[in-house]
Amino acid sequence: MEELMGSELGIPTCNGKSSYHMHYAKEAMKQLVRAYLIEAKWFHKGYTPKMEEYIPNALVTSGYYMLTITSFVGMGKMVPKEAYEWVLSQPNFMRASAVICRLMDDLVSHKFEQERGHVASAVECYMNQYGASEKEAEDELNRQIEEAWKDLNKGILKPTAFPMLLLMRTFNLSRMINVLHKHEDGYTHSSKKTKRYITMLFINPLYLKEYNC
Repeated sequence: MEELMGSELGIPTCNGKSSYHMHYAKEAMKQLVRAYLIEAKWFHKGYTPKMEEYIPNALVTSGYYMLTITSFVGMGKMVPKEAYEWVLSQPNFMRASAVICRLMDDLVSHKFEQERGHVASAVECYMNQYGASEKEAEDELNRQIEEAWKDLNKGILKPTAFPMLLLMRTFNLSRMINVLHKHEDGYTHSSKKTKRYITMLFINPLYLKEYNC
């Protein structure tokens, strides 16, 4: 199966076996599943972790480390092994992207998720740890999101040794979550705003006529 997927995606092979690309994709998926298991244990125990315990695990369950790595897989030879190692090491650039995703998600979804039964979000964790009100917790998380955007923009303005094309994969994931979760959970409740955006982009796009200057 691995060799078939690699072949269909145009991933280089070595002696009939897919090279390092699929290995890192599997490692990222295993990392994600382990983090989900930790959340499941917290939920079933009714445990609300402290922020220092919640955030490292929640950044993994945001899915952004896994999504970045799997988005690299189809790029083949242009992605060196070191790029995968860099993502898995969770550098500040990657962490900032995951913070934006996780905290924006928690802010817009924590109320209905708690009603249906869900592990504590960053909002509940912060309130429980510091005796804060919901508004105080939300203000603090929004402050952390702003700081994460600064780190992300700094990473783009002062890029690493890796090509900008790779960095933009992560940057664009953050842009996407900013659209989906700006004021509501546009991922879970996709029939309104998200559906309208998709319709405008792909079904009824606005074409701009080109003029020769």
